[in-house]
Amino acid sequence: MKTPTGTHTGRVALVTGAGQGIGQAIALALADRNAQVIATDLQPPHETVRRIGPAAYALQLDVTKEEDWRSVFLKSREIGDVDIVVNNAGYFPNRSIDELDLQTWRKTMATNLDSHFLSVKYFLPAMRKKKWGRFVGISSNMVGLAIPGMSHYIATKMGIIGFMRGLANDVANDGITANSVLPGLTNTLAIAPQSDEQKQDTWSQQAIKRLGEPGDVTGAVLFLTTDDAAFITGQAIVVDGGQYRIG
Repeated sequence: MKTPTGTHTGRVALVTGAGQGIGQAIALALADRNAQVIATDLQPPHETVRRIGPAAYALQLDVTKEEDWRSVFLKSREIGDVDIVVNNAGYFPNRSIDELDLQTWRKTMATNLDSHFLSVKYFLPAMRKKKWGRFVGISSNMVGLAIPGMSHYIATKMGIIGFMRGLANDVANDGITANSVLPGLTNTLAIAPQSDEQKQDTWSQQAIKRLGEPGDVTGAVLFLTTDDAAFITGQAIVVDGGQYRIG
């Protein structure tokens, strides 16, 4: 069956961490559904925009800095009001609790959690005026797994779920939804240092016996950012091949 197109026609979507991996895949998928895409990263993700074409824009954004969010907001107004925000940028150093220092803790919090609040601060008002909007936070299935050295990371990824659930209550009357997507281990540069044995140890615990690809995450994001998902909000959708199983 042919993939439906045009589901995001007329929408402007902002994606953070869009220079590679999951963020790039999400940006490409949104553009394929006719959204205008604002792709952001620490350096303007020109390669992502080149692959999309003239309907995309590359902007620099350090998600930990409010002045960067303000700058992106002002530049985005030249394109159109942002209807969809997908916060994908993340920071995930492995540190045992004995090695974890306050600087690493705070950088993890700022990158993985502060960014969600700042995106809402700048892009929610226009969504409210239009009575339509979508916030999607990329969390992680690690919140349900026993992985050492990631207490700081798991705290932020649980925080994303909590923030989206709380935000959902605040914006529901304005036609805006807020949801989380929880990917499992995904074949990106971030896991390149892992050995093949380490990767297999992870995906062998899944129902679907393979490593996830960035494109596997896009389906949930695409669905949540359409009118079809208008009655779905405050939810955490796991996309990990069946590794994290409740109960």
